[in-house]
Amino acid sequence: MSPDLRAARAGDDATPHTPAGTAATLPQPLVARTVRVDADTLPDDLTALLPAEGGLSWLRRGDGLVAWGEVARTTSYGPDRFALAEAAWRTAAAHAVVRDEVRVPGTGPVAFGSFAFAAGSRAASTLVVPAVVVGRRGGTAWVTTIDVGAAPGTVRPRPLAPAAAPGPVRYTDGALASEDWQEAVAQAVERIRAGELDKVVLARDVVARTTEPLDQRWVLRRLAADYPSCWTFAVDGIVGATPELLLRSEKGLVTSRVLAGTIRRTGDDAADLTRAATLAHSSKDLEEHEYAVESLTHALEPFCSSANVPETPYVLHLPNVLHLATDVTAVLRTDGEDGPPSSLALAAALHPTAAVAGTPTAAACELIDRIEGMDRGRYAGPVGWVGTDGDGEWGIALRSAELDPDDPHRLRLFAGCGIVAASEPAAELAESEAKLEPMRHALGDG
Repeated sequence: MSPDLRAARAGDDATPHTPAGTAATLPQPLVARTVRVDADTLPDDLTALLPAEGGLSWLRRGDGLVAWGEVARTTSYGPDRFALAEAAWRTAAAHAVVRDEVRVPGTGPVAFGSFAFAAGSRAASTLVVPAVVVGRRGGTAWVTTIDVGAAPGTVRPRPLAPAAAPGPVRYTDGALASEDWQEAVAQAVERIRAGELDKVVLARDVVARTTEPLDQRWVLRRLAADYPSCWTFAVDGIVGATPELLLRSEKGLVTSRVLAGTIRRTGDDAADLTRAATLAHSSKDLEEHEYAVESLTHALEPFCSSANVPETPYVLHLPNVLHLATDVTAVLRTDGEDGPPSSLALAAALHPTAAVAGTPTAAACELIDRIEGMDRGRYAGPVGWVGTDGDGEWGIALRSAELDPDDPHRLRLFAGCGIVAASEPAAELAESEAKLEPMRHALGDG
């Protein structure tokens, strides 16, 4: 094991006293080979290829990436966590030796990342370089193998034994009981009506305890089946199915999906159509959504030569909720000294959006620190992957849970709600319960 990798793994046990901004460099050179495989030889559910522990995933509608093994990682903390990871990956990419026979987004060496929401978080932000990546995009499929300083071996991916059910699950309050969280919402509404800010996103956590040790593949398989239009992810102990794409950067084009404004589904199609119409005309939800879109477009502006922002949102139908959604597209500028920014650099610039923090961002983050009552860790932070060309996909770690590395029976589930002047605490609690449903159902044994 290289000294760099030992240093990176030691960082996993970091405490709040870990020096802010510390990060391990990636060992060099990364040597990678991507070969085409017959897509028909891969299972429909790519998570069937993953081992019980340590697997990585980024999937939507059956396509995407799964990976396992670990060649190296970076670990960073504090306000410079993105910049340090970006610098380490940029250096590694510049020295990588790559043989890519497929050449589509996601081939060649990739790093999977997840980042803490707050600069002051105790949680480590990580980039993980896997040893094996299996990808599928439309009818094209491939395998990438990665090593350090030597040609990687050949891998023939095969489905492994399926994950076992975690058994009955017991839920308890997290940092705040339901009543206390509603009081926090009421405090936020007071601050907003007093003119201190326009919107704040307050999150709550629930602790789940499984009867049997949790195999994250059980959760991933069920999330992918229940929410095919979402991005199902697993990176370094955080798992989920996010409906919100922070950004996709591909050959100079950036796309982003903004979600803000939510109503719970009833299960009755006719009633849900009525609810969708109500949501589309709700002044409270439209106000919340407008703040989120403005936040995103303002953050993208310095990096883009042009952008397309629809005038009105559409209603995104998910199995458990309806969201107001806007898909933004933009063209990256190419006149910078170092060329267009990488997808990771863009994720750093966009985070945190109004959809997960509030407006104005600084005031909202300050209020979150003051009244939310917990460290979000990597919940609502960027999660995704980046290639050596800088392209990649980053979502926001929503509808997610963080596994306890010291207790395979314990995990924290998260949900957040956008609070504006018209918000009512009881309604926001109900919305948070709806947003917890995907992870709760994924843990179930039905």
